[in-house]
Amino acid sequence: MNTTTIGIDLAKNVFAVHGVDERGKPVLRKTLRREQIVPFFARLQPCVVAMEACGTAHYWARKLESLGHSVRLMAPQFVKPYVKGNKHDAADAEAICEAASRPSMRFVPVKMPQAQATLALHRVRDGFIKARTAQANQLRGLLAEFGLVIPLGMVKLITQVKGIIADEANELPALMRALAQRLLSHLLELDRQVKEIDRQVQQLCRQSSICGRLEQIPGIGPVTATALEATVADNMKTFKNGRQFAAFLGLVPKQHSSGGKERLQGISKRGDSYLRRLLVHGARAVLHHTTNKPERSDSWLARLAARRNTNIACVAQANKTARIVWAMLVHEREFRDGFSANREPVPA
Repeated sequence: MNTTTIGIDLAKNVFAVHGVDERGKPVLRKTLRREQIVPFFARLQPCVVAMEACGTAHYWARKLESLGHSVRLMAPQFVKPYVKGNKHDAADAEAICEAASRPSMRFVPVKMPQAQATLALHRVRDGFIKARTAQANQLRGLLAEFGLVIPLGMVKLITQVKGIIADEANELPALMRALAQRLLSHLLELDRQVKEIDRQVQQLCRQSSICGRLEQIPGIGPVTATALEATVADNMKTFKNGRQFAAFLGLVPKQHSSGGKERLQGISKRGDSYLRRLLVHGARAVLHHTTNKPERSDSWLARLAARRNTNIACVAQANKTARIVWAMLVHEREFRDGFSANREPVPA
């Protein structure tokens, strides 16, 4: 077979494969089981293999690249318009193959195992934090039904629940007292898991020179630095400028323009929502620091917060932070507060 491009519809056990030659004529339509994938592609001549950037995509991309093939990963929303007729595995594989041949298609870089492991650590940490918050809220709500209202704050919650359980004079039923002890034990275990993962993240940050440089930027700590390194550090040069990186994070305005008239709306919120959330929360800390320091009362962020909404100022700071990250990683520079690029005079 003179196959030049192959599209694979990834699945758990059954994979649909569609291949075309250099003229775009279909020459291959197959269904392969999981254990048949590697032997099948090992027999083929090196070609372009396209897949959607979904679950297990990076694993299969690394596996097929080791066999000499050129792998292209695409966002699923860019493949959907090429599906003809009803949706099924064969049609999806054909659409993936067609989308990969488009000259304007944007592709997703393949992640290395260490980067995937770091991001997995972040996802687990995020899940533990959500579970801890849910457990704390449940404990508050159940005790409030017995007239025991606890102030906000995790430390106050743990301290007062321990006191409530130990107090025999609060008329709390024995069944509810035992249940509160069970919920408190679960809450403490979740809190221990979060703190343990935080220590692992800090250790990863200390071992990386890139994270050390990123931590110099206001609003970026170990969590954000390690997430940035694992997600984009190796492929930052694929972004033409800092604005493209900010657009990748969804921190630039949406457009609804027509007839030559530009209409800008709120931020697009596209791309990596986890990185965007980390940068916006870091920007909130920068804004709080700026508004509480008299020497920074004349900064652009303070002036922006004075005339616009606080959330708008935070997103603007997050956008600026993203552009600083791009400039530092692409040009391999250290962070300098107040730095401005030297621009050549525009000829008259």
